Amino acid sequence: MADKVAFLGLGVMGYPMAGHLAKAGHDVTVYNRTAEKAERWTSEHGGRAAATPADAAKGARLVFACVGNDDDVRAVATGPEGAFGAMESGAIFVDHTTASAELARELDAVALERGLGFLDAPVSGGQAGAQNGVLTVMVGGEQSSFDAAEPVIAVYARAVRLMGPAGAGQLTKMVNQICIAGLVEALSEGIHFAMKAGLDPEAVIDVISKGAAQSWQMENRYKTMIAGEFNHGFAVDWMRKDLAICLSEARVNGAHLPVTALVDQFYSEVQKMGGNRWDTSSLIARLQK
Repeated sequence: MADKVAFLGLGVMGYPMAGHLAKAGHDVTVYNRTAEKAERWTSEHGGRAAATPADAAKGARLVFACVGNDDDVRAVATGPEGAFGAMESGAIFVDHTTASAELARELDAVALERGLGFLDAPVSGGQAGAQNGVLTVMVGGEQSSFDAAEPVIAVYARAVRLMGPAGAGQLTKMVNQICIAGLVEALSEGIHFAMKAGLDPEAVIDVISKGAAQSWQMENRYKTMIAGEFNHGFAVDWMRKDLAICLSEARVNGAHLPVTALVDQFYSEVQKMGGNRWDTSSLIARLQK
């Protein structure tokens, strides 16, 4: 069934995600801080561009957001022209931003007071996953809100799972980023070692990717890492934002993340090399400088 929905934030992830909603037949109103991008989206996909998050959210059963950080989410949700002020009782706000679990719990409480549903639903799969509609979505919130939103989220996802109450989606995404950080550093060191040892790094990866060392990062990034090409994928600046969230949460819950903290510092070195917008596989660049 077609729904009236809103999508707030048309970045590299939100733009194609909203496009999948329109393609599936949903009535989509979009909002973007840069209005020109919203107009470009409507020229491609139809629907309507709104001047404010509140305007976009009017009459929508589901309001999706995919913006930059905690402050951006607050602005589009509960700011002076935020969506919460215009959403009707029973409507659900679905936040796809990678943000803090603390923010998720905060917005869930506000939503409850206003008779709204709230789901924190960060995604994994990168820009390619968004474009191809095969994201993994990890969700925190109430079962009833999840059940109402899941069929629509599934339009751009291959896996959608409720992980627990508000904040559980963000905590799960933190686990995802912690694991990726260690994997990319290990892959960088392995390729670097192979090259220093005089081995053919492509041949090495071809062999070991058939065994226990295999990973998505290995299969999808090794060629560009060997070539020193870092102009695709998830940017270093974004990864450092995410790792800062992980490390902050670890200080609260007592988790020990020594490797994550070390890799975060390695990414700071990449930034100093001018690699702010390089993708995360650029960790290898600091080994080869």
